[in-house]
Amino acid sequence: MRLTRVALICSLALSAAACERGCDRDTGMTQSAPGDIPAPADVAAAPGDAERTASGLASKKLQDGTGDTHPRADSRVRVHYTGWTTGGQMFDSSVARGEPIVFGLDEVISGWTEGVQLMKTGEKRRFWIPVELAYNNAPGAPQGMLVFDIELLDILEPPAVPGDVAAPPADAGKSPSGLAFKVLQPGTGTTRPDHDDVVTLQYSGWLTDGRMFDSTYMRGEPATFSIADAVPGFREGVQLMVEGEKRRLWIPEALAYKGQAGAPPGMLVFDVELVSIGK
Repeated sequence: MRLTRVALICSLALSAAACERGCDRDTGMTQSAPGDIPAPADVAAAPGDAERTASGLASKKLQDGTGDTHPRADSRVRVHYTGWTTGGQMFDSSVARGEPIVFGLDEVISGWTEGVQLMKTGEKRRFWIPVELAYNNAPGAPQGMLVFDIELLDILEPPAVPGDVAAPPADAGKSPSGLAFKVLQPGTGTTRPDHDDVVTLQYSGWLTDGRMFDSTYMRGEPATFSIADAVPGFREGVQLMVEGEKRRLWIPEALAYKGQAGAPPGMLVFDVELVSIGK
């Protein structure tokens, strides 16, 4: 789900997930339903003991965190949240959907950007976000001051760039196709995937100058897909692996995107963990 400053989570109340609970098509707001999470008793206004920042954001810690660092303004985070209007109407909730969300703090409304930076991993906090730090009464968006309960589950840090990202080292294995590889962690499985198996993977991909172009770790969950849908070098490399194995792949451009417009150019470097093999 894409978060933006105009709409927090795929247009929040305009999203298909929210409208399954019943939408008012004139306002875009969802209507209360039996499964809605009840609003807190202090939803109408921040209590006197709430913390306040210079911007007007108010918050109150509901549960201490277990981490010792705060996210930055450009960090990617994984959270659970529920949002209400000051009238007590719930308009969105990852808790109700049973699925946390991942987003960059530079992609959301300013009240969230500021507020989540106050938190540590594991912390739960209630926020009263003034309208000017929320949607500024944009048509179709939740109106007025908004109240959110947020739990910060993870701060997602990008994996370190491999030291040998520019070229495979001398001790890397090489296949006749030109694929180079190196085992980073032996696996626990005994079988290797076939060319059309469905696999679940964690991976990160870099250009040879060290720029990361994709990572399941930054999305907060592994990827599941058919090996047949991957570029040839990725297909070949994953078929060398067993479950639990981590391997680095240096994929020549001829086995990657072959200069395709809009795709990562040149040789690509992947760190891949084979989580599981399906059919």
